[in-house]
This record gives sequence, structure tokens and C-alpha cells, in this order.
Amino acid sequence: MHSMDLNLLVALDVLLEEESVLVAARRMHLSPSAMSRTLARVREAVGDPILVRAGKRLVPTPRAAELRPRVRAVVASASAVLRERGALDVAALTRSFAVRTSDGMLGLLGAPLLDALRAEAPGVTVRFLPEGDEDVAALREGRIDLDVGIIGEMGPEIRVQALARDRFVGVVRRGSPLASGRVTLERFVEHAHLGVSRQGKIWGPIDDALKKKGLARTTAAVASGHYAALFLLASSDLVGAFPSKWLAHAAPRFDLVTFPLPVTTPGITIAQAWHPRFDADPAHRWLRDRLRRVCRSIAELGA
Repeated sequence: MHSMDLNLLVALDVLLEEESVLVAARRMHLSPSAMSRTLARVREAVGDPILVRAGKRLVPTPRAAELRPRVRAVVASASAVLRERGALDVAALTRSFAVRTSDGMLGLLGAPLLDALRAEAPGVTVRFLPEGDEDVAALREGRIDLDVGIIGEMGPEIRVQALARDRFVGVVRRGSPLASGRVTLERFVEHAHLGVSRQGKIWGPIDDALKKKGLARTTAAVASGHYAALFLLASSDLVGAFPSKWLAHAAPRFDLVTFPLPVTTPGITIAQAWHPRFDADPAHRWLRDRLRRVCRSIAELGA
């Protein structure tokens, strides 16, 4: 890559994220023709077409795909340097944060987090994004600020901070045969179950625990999200298992009944993950701190 000023790097970053000259122009407050000229300058500086036509859309070249995370990191680091101006003026902060989380975590944390943020910084916007198959790339490339939930394997450089501990409990509709009396192992496995997995996985920690006892359950359905699962549970005799803190808030709205699982499963850790480029970013630190406080408040309420 030849020498390139920061403005061209910012333009390249936006073009690679949007894969559209028109959308990139709107984001950079330029006319489409000016953005096209900027793309031409980027192509000349990089020595690569960067974006090429594929039908009605533009797609990145292999070189562009290779550059994307590096350009994102450089632009994010430069932006952090330019934002360093002493104490953070939260009341004047105008920034959009991208937080990736499940629908269940959003239902539990979304409203109290927004209340906490907007009480101090009314100019802040939070974009809650759904969980996807890629776990680390979005953090590395700066497309999301935080990943919140049950965090799986991350890259060695990713920061992960525990927010709360939880455990699984069983849940059924109020009229279910399991809604009354002690739920024994035998009663537990004789009913059909409902799983939750965005990848459609059937096997989980409960199946591992049952296998150790020589037992197995029948999973009749798998929902892609927690709230979709609650609607299914509320209108069927299926048996579900969810984190207890979340169920304490959600179950009463669906007239569901919870019970202790008759098997022991590993505890759950709710955490937030971010890329180290944001370690010294005052606004990002403020966001992480407020999320941590919200989680602590929910835990203290016995949720």
C-alpha cells in the first residue's frame, strides 16, 4: 500500500463495511460522485479494485477482505487518540454503541441499561444486534463494541469480564403435569422437551448430565430464540430449561412455572467481551461500567 492519508483510510473503512458507494457517501456526508472519486483514489493508493460489481451489488476483492480488519483497527485506534481530551463529558456524549446479545439477554438487561445510559448521556444510541455464527471477527473489526451473554471461545487478545453467575432451572406452563409436585428424574425424562439454540443444536448440558445417569430425554423441538421458546412453552406441555435470573423476569409474563432440575448442570457465567483497542477509550469504559452496575443490581434483587 502506498502512502495514504487518514481520510482515505476512513473512507476505505466505511466502503468495506457498507460495500456500497451510495451508503458510504451518506455516512461520510459526501455526494455519490465525490464518494466515487474517493474510491478511485483509494484504488490507486492500494493498487487493487477493492470493490467489484457482482450483479446489482459490490463485493470486496480478496485483497480488500484481507485489509478489512487491519484498516478497521487502524481507524479505531486513530479515533481513540483523537477522542483523548481528558475527563469524559458524558452529558455531551453523542455516540452509537453496537452491543451483540441474545433476545433473552436483551429482554433482561436492555431496558435497565438504556435507562442508566440515557439518564447520564441522552445523546447516546445503542444498537442491539442479534447473535451470529461469527464470534470474534465482529469484535476484531470493530463492528460491535461489546458481546454480552454466555461467551464461548474467543481469541487470546479479547477481553472477557464476568458480570453475573446463574444456573439452569426447569420451566413449564402452569397447567402442565410437571407444574405440581416434585419433579423427579423419571418424571423429567418422560415428557418431551424444548431446546434453544440459534444453530439448531439438540444436545446440551442437560443431555450430558442425563447420560451420566444412563438416561436420555426426547427433544421435540428447538427454538432459535428464548422468547420464541417461551411462547411455545406457554401453549404446549413441552419442558424447557433456562437461566434462573432471566426466567424470574420472563416467566410471570407467560404464566409459566419453574422448578429445580433433577440433574446437576454446570453453572452459567454471563460476561461482556470487547477488543483491547477500547481499553483506554473513556466512553467505552463508561459503557462497560454501566452494564456491570446493571447486572449487579439485577443480581441484588434476587432475579
